[in-house]
Amino acid sequence: QGTMAEKILVTGGAGYIGSHCVLELLEAGYVPVVIDNFHNAIRGTEKPSSLPRQGTQSLSAPHPLPPPPGADVLPESLWRVQQIVGQPILFQELDITDEAALQELFRKHRFSAVMHFAGLKAVGESVQKPLEYYRVNLTGTIRLLETMKAHGVRNMVFSSSATVYGDPKYLPLDENHPVGGCTNPYGKSKYFIEEMIRDLCKAERGWNAVLLRYFNPIGAHESGMIGEDPQGIPNNLMPYVAQVAVGRREFLSVFGNDYNTDDGTGVRDYIHVVDLAKGHIAALKKLKENCGCKIYNLGTGTGYSVLQMVRAMEKASGREIKYKITGRREGDVASCYANPALAEQELGWKAAFGLDKMCEDLWRWQLQNPTGF
Repeated sequence: QGTMAEKILVTGGAGYIGSHCVLELLEAGYVPVVIDNFHNAIRGTEKPSSLPRQGTQSLSAPHPLPPPPGADVLPESLWRVQQIVGQPILFQELDITDEAALQELFRKHRFSAVMHFAGLKAVGESVQKPLEYYRVNLTGTIRLLETMKAHGVRNMVFSSSATVYGDPKYLPLDENHPVGGCTNPYGKSKYFIEEMIRDLCKAERGWNAVLLRYFNPIGAHESGMIGEDPQGIPNNLMPYVAQVAVGRREFLSVFGNDYNTDDGTGVRDYIHVVDLAKGHIAALKKLKENCGCKIYNLGTGTGYSVLQMVRAMEKASGREIKYKITGRREGDVASCYANPALAEQELGWKAAFGLDKMCEDLWRWQLQNPTGF
């Protein structure tokens, strides 16, 4: 090896999107260093860093390596990523609001960039607990940025959201659509963080940031070993639909069928989580160009209604999915889908997987893990 592989700090890397990105980082030859506070991740049963013998993909008979000294017990999601890629993962239990711990982490490692996923993310809960959302998402990010600055790490990929667009003034949504008219504190926290990062890149030379506005990530890695594992009642449509299909929940409540859409149900842009993760690898490469602050939508450009998603999941699972129509949910918009052309032009990235693949992969994950991790 001529050059040392680049170390990338991944905050919130044990979560749904983070864990899929860690896998893509490893496959692309980076060295991810993952931190997570287990707010939305399951601890692995006292399984230290352990890898299967070469050539076996068997989960049942891994060949345990002794954990590196001082290593924390891996989250279940990352333990499984290790099984898939056959490489150990550097992990530390850490909360991004803990400034002293962040400083120590940055003293220990030389990071070339940070991928920032850590944060609270349930829209409904954010309406109930705005202060908690602002405290974790905003102060956590400020401490992270301050620590990066102190240690001369000035490259970041930020996990933002299409919620920053608020109620669409036009469709499809491109990156020039006005932002900030957010309908909930979760979306506002993402918008405020985008603004902080933009101001920082403007004020100080040498900062590069790529802000990725996700649409609706669904699906799972095709191994079926990692996927979305919502704690409690799922906040998002597809995990809920999958749980109905697998028999964990009786029926789906469809919030409103009187929207101005083809079948009256809400339309969203769903993107395969593996496509999303590959978008982050493309974003890392973009940072290398000293790009300043760049913003990209990550979506497919196609909107599907709730009922279309239900039918696609029925097809993938071969099971009937019962649903009931109920009233609209506060803060929901009728339609929301991306114009993803800019990411294709500037990142060379384009979503590759269609609806059938998203649903097949989600179903495989759900079937192999009926109660999640």
